[in-house]
Amino acid sequence: MLKIGDIEMKNKVVLAPMAGVCNPAFRLIAKEFGTGLVCAEMVSDKAILHGNKRTMEMLFVDEREKPLSLQIFGGDRESLVEAAKVVDQQTNADIIDINMGCPVPKVTKCDAGARWLLDPNKIYEMVSAVTAAVSKPVTVKMRIGWDDEHIFAVDNAKAVESAGGKAVSVHGRTREQQYTGKANWDIIRDVKQAVSIPVIGNGDVFSPEDARRLLEHTGCDGVMIGRGALGNPWMLYRTKHLAWYLKGLPGAARVKDVIMEETGRDKLVEILDQYISSLNEEELTSIAGGSQTAH
Repeated sequence: MLKIGDIEMKNKVVLAPMAGVCNPAFRLIAKEFGTGLVCAEMVSDKAILHGNKRTMEMLFVDEREKPLSLQIFGGDRESLVEAAKVVDQQTNADIIDINMGCPVPKVTKCDAGARWLLDPNKIYEMVSAVTAAVSKPVTVKMRIGWDDEHIFAVDNAKAVESAGGKAVSVHGRTREQQYTGKANWDIIRDVKQAVSIPVIGNGDVFSPEDARRLLEHTGCDGVMIGRGALGNPWMLYRTKHLAWYLKGLPGAARVKDVIMEETGRDKLVEILDQYISSLNEEELTSIAGGSQTAH
């Protein structure tokens, strides 16, 4: 089984910390479907230190979600360390994860996220500062490199290990690839062979068969599932976002935006009831037929 520091998971399946997706509702669904470890979406170190209300809500951990990893990001050592202390001392998260893979320009321009991939020394400096300041296990989620010309995955993972990191998750794409092309599992395998801390492989896992192939190909200690779980937590079970569950249904586009703005259960039920009522008999028959076929 996957073990990070003294935190032991019941299996090797990890839910990726997807921005805008991994809220408590979705994480609980993932847990109910048997996920060993769930990761909350990344939170800015500066936002944590400013005590932003929305940010503080994002740090809430339901006991049923545990073990859980809270992910933080930032480019300034002092603020990253202080934010890590908040997560360490004021939340009941089990693991503190540092984002080193986010490809979004507004993050990389702040010298955060995937920007670190260009400098193993920066990684060592930042991670060692955090591990020295907290008692919870510290992990890192990274990509294999910035672009095809700058793939320092092995050196970067070694820097994480040397700095006291307890595990590293590796997405088999570069920052330049974003989510296009194929994930390079060979480089994930190279990382696994180069370090002794647990390595969690990520990228192109859309089925239980993919998960098995990744684990066999790389020798990884765990498999991280991201986009493959969207609207399909059954996949997690076999290895809440309502808008994803509506994908492909007739006329779903007109209700998706409304649903995403709602937080109350009763209102959501009302919206979905209205949506069902608006469908004609032929559309309803088509949906019913599709669900029977799926089973």
